[in-house]
Amino acid sequence: MIAGVFAGFINTVAGGGSLLTLPIMIFMGLPSNVANATNRVAIFSQNLFSVAGFRSKGVSAFPYAFWLSGTAIIGAIIGAQFAMDIKGELFNRIMAVIMIVVLLLTVFRPGYKTGQTEKLETKDQIIGAIAFFFIGIYGGFIQAGVGFIIIAALTNVNALSLAKTNSIKVFVVLVYTLSALTVFIYQDMINWTYGLTLAVGNSTGGWIASRWSADKEDKWIRLILIITVSAMAIKLWFF
Repeated sequence: MIAGVFAGFINTVAGGGSLLTLPIMIFMGLPSNVANATNRVAIFSQNLFSVAGFRSKGVSAFPYAFWLSGTAIIGAIIGAQFAMDIKGELFNRIMAVIMIVVLLLTVFRPGYKTGQTEKLETKDQIIGAIAFFFIGIYGGFIQAGVGFIIIAALTNVNALSLAKTNSIKVFVVLVYTLSALTVFIYQDMINWTYGLTLAVGNSTGGWIASRWSADKEDKWIRLILIITVSAMAIKLWFF
């Protein structure tokens, strides 16, 4: 539950909280594929509270978030089918490289100009929807680190603030996690005792983080993002 509070906060503001909770559940005796499936119970609950937290502060990006969720759902169902047998070290290193690339995109934001207005023309929304189909595949497969990829996509494709980006992120993850969770429930891969206990912690962390970050400047959220993604990438590559 304590790990869930930290993971819920990190997931909402940046990403990578599952890199904390997954090893803990594996250490406690769950097979990696069962831990991966069980983690989705907490992720779903966390994002339910995170969405509520952002909306209570007036931060939302509808209906764009709905369109992104639609393509992400399709991708997540596909990704979840491949999640039954996850291999370890090579996958971790590939993910570490992805996270460093995402970090560079988020920090330097190529093509972004200070004071740039949001890019939500039809063309930009179509590009975003296509990107979220592939993000959905990754999220359905492993989930860990997907928040970093979503942040990079929305800040670079649509030039959104980090607060609004995070509000979209938690909504999209909420929706596609439900589809992935359905696949795992059907396959009877959920440990409900661990999943529901973790969900309490994740939900608490998500609620706190969403309300804290809603009115914070990008520089503070970006600082947490840089620290988090750097630490997670180092952990994945070297440990």
